[in-house]
Amino acid sequence: MKTVRKIELLAPAKNLECGIEAIRHGADAVYIGAPKFGARAAAGNSPEDIAELVKFAHIYNARIYVTVNTILRDDELAETERMIWELYHAGVDALIVQDMGLLRLNLPPIPLHASTQMDNRTPEKVRFLAEAGFTQVVLARELSLAEIQRIHEACDVPLEVFVHGALCVSYSGQCYVSQACYGRSANRGECAQFCRLAFNLEDAEGNTIVRNKHLLSLKDLNQSDNLEQLLDAGATSLKIEGRLKDVSYVKNVTAYYRKKLDAVFKRRAEYVRSSSGSCKYDFMPQPEKSFSRGFTNYFLHGREGDISSMDTPKSLGEEMGTVKELRGNYLTVAGVKSFNNGDGVCFLDEQGKLCGFRVNRVDGNKLFPQEMPKVKPRTVLYRNYDQEFERQLSRPSAERKIAVDILLAENNFGFTLELRDEDDNAVTLMLQRDKEPARTPQEENLKNQLGKLGNTPFEPRAIQLDFSENWFIPASVLADFRRLAVDKLLEARRINYRRPVIKIKPTHHLFPKQELTYLGNVMNVEAASFYKEHGVQAVQPAFEQQQPEGETVVMFCKHCLRYKMGWCPTHQKVRSPYREPYYLVAGDGKRFRLKFDCRKCEMLVIKEA
Repeated sequence: MKTVRKIELLAPAKNLECGIEAIRHGADAVYIGAPKFGARAAAGNSPEDIAELVKFAHIYNARIYVTVNTILRDDELAETERMIWELYHAGVDALIVQDMGLLRLNLPPIPLHASTQMDNRTPEKVRFLAEAGFTQVVLARELSLAEIQRIHEACDVPLEVFVHGALCVSYSGQCYVSQACYGRSANRGECAQFCRLAFNLEDAEGNTIVRNKHLLSLKDLNQSDNLEQLLDAGATSLKIEGRLKDVSYVKNVTAYYRKKLDAVFKRRAEYVRSSSGSCKYDFMPQPEKSFSRGFTNYFLHGREGDISSMDTPKSLGEEMGTVKELRGNYLTVAGVKSFNNGDGVCFLDEQGKLCGFRVNRVDGNKLFPQEMPKVKPRTVLYRNYDQEFERQLSRPSAERKIAVDILLAENNFGFTLELRDEDDNAVTLMLQRDKEPARTPQEENLKNQLGKLGNTPFEPRAIQLDFSENWFIPASVLADFRRLAVDKLLEARRINYRRPVIKIKPTHHLFPKQELTYLGNVMNVEAASFYKEHGVQAVQPAFEQQQPEGETVVMFCKHCLRYKMGWCPTHQKVRSPYREPYYLVAGDGKRFRLKFDCRKCEMLVIKEA
């Protein structure tokens, strides 16, 4: 018999509203930024809001993880320690962290998850983190199914994998270009989005190979067709990216993956959801209607297909059809999807530049824009703003209900009401009242009254009466009795919720490496001491502290421009007509040399002295 494994759908929240809607739309867990020191500096949240989100989530046995995943200066450690205690008292279930110095602080007994910023892509690294006390490890996005499975088989720790959202072109935690060029550290939550800029690609002789394209910009991740394979490979937590995304994105994408996962669970009894309740939606989730640069599986099945979004780093949305003809103040479209008044439409012009217009009115396949665009017949049109869909999501769009069985029985002193929910939490209330025979049949009326659970988190699964006679209970009395029982059941769920208690203990097992360069992201004395206690002989300071002189690798990328151009000597066996090295040249004149490490199948971006 196969072991049952609880599977977690992990959704993002930039604020309290997004977090609550993520839970309502099916998330088993939510990750949200701490007041400070999260890897999205613009997505901090107050302890009060986090406590409110915790209170809501725990009703459904859903968990709240807080990101404290930047590297820290020495003068920030004491403040971080105080903040973590505050988060613990707010009821947070786990912290997502990057800085190993935190393990040497006086922390509360709260689980720690290893952020993807730690560059977790080998069994050796993941095993080290598990032995250090981490209870969940977020893997690098670049891993294939085979690599995930290899880690799972070697390491007894839950694995968290990204399944949807924006992709960094560099391995997470190994990108220093923002700090090198703008003094803004990605490892301290201040990424300058360098990889979304336009570049020229030049060869060693100054020839322009590609002009003004977003050569490092990737499509967005979408593994919705690979969820079962990911579970079979060993993934336990499936993570949606998007702590800067708006609430409609969170609603739509969370609901989409919830439905996808539930369909898997119906076929595969060994996988079950890790929280309670079931969701009903007032809309059809469609990820292409939320922000996206087009979708990719990235490297899940190895190196294949086009993973880049070179024409634009902005959202294209869903493909709608092609321009058929232009007439005066309207254009006709050949396509099978219908537009709505107020839609936002975009297209790529002959130079590959993204252009757009707003639809003022729709008449069949005729679009009447606010201003006529300069677009030619046969141009592909995309809808990047669906007015009707956004209107649906602006309203309450989902309900999440916990199933409850209700029993109303008589006793010697009156009546007993028992509520038992799907997690086997139960409450029993006594109603002392003289029994009064009814003049008309009461069963249907009593069941209707008991089933009115309204805006509570519960919905009736079964309602039973255990009466020896046709007793009468006034509707108002029964309503008060029911409300009190529901309040008691909610209280019971909160009391019975058990968040994990994990106290990190000192360890001295060996780290997989004996030397750490700036790639170790060690920015404080506690982190340096941690690594030395685990066998590291030499620890260099973080890039942010030393700003290495001379040539420096500032990005480590699985995405490869030589492969993109069709000149990979390993996969495509084609020789480039241009002389290496190649250079990326930004609009402000900054130049970066490209180096190709075919043994590791990586592209390095080097900032020259």
